[in-house]
Order: sequence, then structure tokens, then C-alpha cells
Amino acid sequence: MADSTIVPASREAGIKAAEAAFRAAERRARMRRRLLPAAGVAALIATWAGLVYLLKVPPFVAPSPQLVATTLVAKFGILMANLLPTAIEAVSGFLLGNLTAIIIATAFVHKKSLEQAFFPVVVLINSIPVVAKAPILVLLLGNGMEPKIAIAALICFFPTLVNMVRGLESVNPQSLELMKVLSASKAEIFFKLRLFNSVPYLFSALKIAASTAVIGAIVGEWIGSTVGIGALIIQSTYNFDSAMLYATVIVGSAFSVTFFLTITLIERLVVRWQPHASI
Repeated sequence: MADSTIVPASREAGIKAAEAAFRAAERRARMRRRLLPAAGVAALIATWAGLVYLLKVPPFVAPSPQLVATTLVAKFGILMANLLPTAIEAVSGFLLGNLTAIIIATAFVHKKSLEQAFFPVVVLINSIPVVAKAPILVLLLGNGMEPKIAIAALICFFPTLVNMVRGLESVNPQSLELMKVLSASKAEIFFKLRLFNSVPYLFSALKIAASTAVIGAIVGEWIGSTVGIGALIIQSTYNFDSAMLYATVIVGSAFSVTFFLTITLIERLVVRWQPHASI
């Protein structure tokens, strides 16, 4: 009798120990994912500070991290005031470009003749450099936010279109045949099979677009704008204010990373049926 009670108890203790070890390993892995990027950034800043000090680089060429940090604090209001229009342009272009890409991808999947006719045109437009498209859009749309939004939308458009078409087309043939056997309509096949299958592909494109939309907005501001992160970069460059230049680049990059992480968080909440790679 004693043996029959000891064995289950020891087995239960072993299971609890294994669960505790698993949770501890998860915590260590989570901590490592957070600490390693922070260590990488710290190493980069330390290397930057060391090179500026050892090589005695003039501040107007490359400022020290301390000077950039001081500028970030002192000019925080100016930086945020210029970040706002850039953020509006980037987010608006992101939404416009991706929504257009999803609509056109849907049309391409349902009408192959449209894809064969217009996909080469899309590739041709995408092959034109952004700095060449920007002046044309400024001439067509004026010097306000419209051309910057259009540039951001164009940059987001192509990756999303390609990924969305691939996601809509790469459905399981057996699942597609089953839907047809069950007399499903095209709308039912699209919303219950194709769209569901394309969501991971879509989010892969959206994460790329989150960063490129910011780049598009900044490039548009280089062509013609008096406000925004791009305009502030040009002004700082012409004034040889390298500390302000670096601070502006850091603010723009921070927004781009925040935008990327926001899309990643939304993906984790929406796409629950696939494992996510840690960032």
C-alpha cells in the first residue's frame, strides 16, 4: 500500500518540477530576448562615444552621444512638432497604399487577365526610383501633405500587392476543391478560405510597409517641405548642426521602430494559429 501512494506522489512531483523548469527556461529566454538588443544598442553607443573621443572628431562632423542626448532634451518640442506631420503622412500613406494593394490583389486573383495585363505596369512603376517619382508627384499634387502621402503609399503598395496575391493564390488545393464540391460561392471561398490563408502573408508585407512608409514620407519632405522630419534633416545639414541632425534621425527611426512593433503586436493578436518568431 505504501508503494502505491509513493509512486503517484513522486510522479506528480516530477511533473511539477518539469513544469517549473520549463517556466524558468521561458523566463530566461524572454529576458535574453530583451537584454541582448539593449546590450547591442549600448555597445553601439559606447563604440560611437569612444571613436569620437579617441579620434577627436569635430562636433560639426560627428557629435558625441552626450551632445545628441542634450539636443534631444533641449529641442524635444521642435522635434515632436516636426514628427507629427511626418507621422500623419506615413500612417495615411500606409493605410492608402495597403488598402489599394489588397483591393487590386483581390481583382488579380479573380481575373487572371487583369493580372497579366497590369502586373507588368505595376512592376514598371515600382522600378522608378523614389527620388524620381517624388518631384512628379509634387508637381501634380502641390506642396502640401498630399504628395508625401502618395509617395508613402507607392512605397507600401508593391510589397503588399505581391504578398497578398501569393497568399490568396496559395490555398490548399484539397480545401479549394472541397469548397467547390459544397457549392460554395466565390464570395464564400474568398472570405472563408482565401482571405484566411492570406493573412500571414499580408502581415509580413505590412511589417515591411510600416518602415518603408516612414522612409517615403521623409523622402517626400526632402523634395519640398518646410516642416517634418525630412525638412528638419535638410535644414540641420545645411546649417552644419550635426547634433540636431543626429537627434532628428533618431526620432524618425524611433517612430519607424514603434510603427513596426505596433504592426507586430497586432499580428500576434490576429494570427493566433501560427507560431511567431521572437523579435
